[in-house]
Amino acid sequence: MSELRLGIATGAAHTRAVVMDPDDRLLAEAMVPTREPLRELLAAVIAAAVADGAVRPDDIRWAMLGTTHAMNGALERPDLKQVAAVRIGAPLTRSVPPLATWPQPLREKISAGEVIVRGGSEYDGAMAAELDEDAIARFLESCAGRIDGVAITGVFAPVAPDHELAAADVVRRELGSDLHVSLSHEIGTIGLLERENATVLNAALIDPGLTLASGLRDALAAAGIGAELFFTQNDGTLMAFERALRFPVLMLDAGPATSMRGAAHLSGAGDALVVNAGATATVIGVLMSGTPRESSRPELISGVRLSLHRADVRTLPVGGAAIAGGGGVALAAAVAQVAAAYPLPPLVVIGGAGSLVPSGLPGVSQVIRPHEGHVAHAIGAATAVVSAQAERICADQPDRREAALADARAAALTGAVHAGADPGAVAVIEVEEVPLTQLVVPAIRIRVKAAGPRA
Repeated sequence: MSELRLGIATGAAHTRAVVMDPDDRLLAEAMVPTREPLRELLAAVIAAAVADGAVRPDDIRWAMLGTTHAMNGALERPDLKQVAAVRIGAPLTRSVPPLATWPQPLREKISAGEVIVRGGSEYDGAMAAELDEDAIARFLESCAGRIDGVAITGVFAPVAPDHELAAADVVRRELGSDLHVSLSHEIGTIGLLERENATVLNAALIDPGLTLASGLRDALAAAGIGAELFFTQNDGTLMAFERALRFPVLMLDAGPATSMRGAAHLSGAGDALVVNAGATATVIGVLMSGTPRESSRPELISGVRLSLHRADVRTLPVGGAAIAGGGGVALAAAVAQVAAAYPLPPLVVIGGAGSLVPSGLPGVSQVIRPHEGHVAHAIGAATAVVSAQAERICADQPDRREAALADARAAALTGAVHAGADPGAVAVIEVEEVPLTQLVVPAIRIRVKAAGPRA
């Protein structure tokens, strides 16, 4: 079997597919109007990609889906789960209760109840209080009959997940092993509220995620393709089918980063600005060493603050023919503002409306228009690596730092393998250390990212 890759990108107006060979040559591409239902849409674009006979379906070994449009509007779907939110952090963390900052309609739609129980850890992993398992059991009993899933969030759980794991055991003991449980240390960053929000949303999105995954699997089977399935994550890297079923929230905002990775692949640019011009919007981002610059700001999705590993981008509500009209002025101003932080960077233009982006944009050294820029999103999915990240906080002392760094490295490497990376080729690709000077005892926040090719 040839090791061909099928990349699919669902956009607001069009869905595109590409087939690439082991040398990253583009063998086939296809485009169909985006429509519902999802399964029929994916079946149509896959059939179009192999229609001319240039690609044999049984030569496709991997299939990667860029999930942007497929996950858009997921929080308005009728099949969201009712989630019980358990926060482990009392006697602390009571000033802002779980889901207190959510829009009330969404909270009423998803929440089956919230509770704060004793437990959690300090920033260095030391236990803050004993876990109150009895309180968890009583809460679950009070919600019996209206729970479809449970979201568990512990204070500093990414550093010390023991109490989250113990609470999950309580859920299985009280409600059975078939009930879905989302654990925050597997999903979010160090910050409590944004991590808790992401964990609750993850539990609520299990059914929409399953619909997405099964739709792709069925569409591939209809075309005679027995490929391994991968889905793009919010940072533009990949995760395997089984992991995507468990963590749909990691796919909510994958499009911008995936498209930028496609731009880097097509242009060969390391440090550059990227303009992705679509039918309804234009997205501006920054490549650093060929990787999308990651946002350090919480993101609002349907009014809920989330801390996700995602690209730092600016989105303009200008796309298609509007770029050539008055929208071009706003685009030029936005590009100039982003470019001002860099010494005359090159600009890579991609997207279906990329040909409408003017060449004479201020603040850039040159404009690069890859020939296959209109399928950059699909190419980004087809060429992406598999990755995972881990975070730790430790006291700013040499021995503590080395131990925390080693722990984070091991966790990131293991996470990448679990996400579908080749164990023999996975490696640490990024290490970030940020001093936390606001604490009484100086500390360091460590973030490690590991990545590798598909297994």
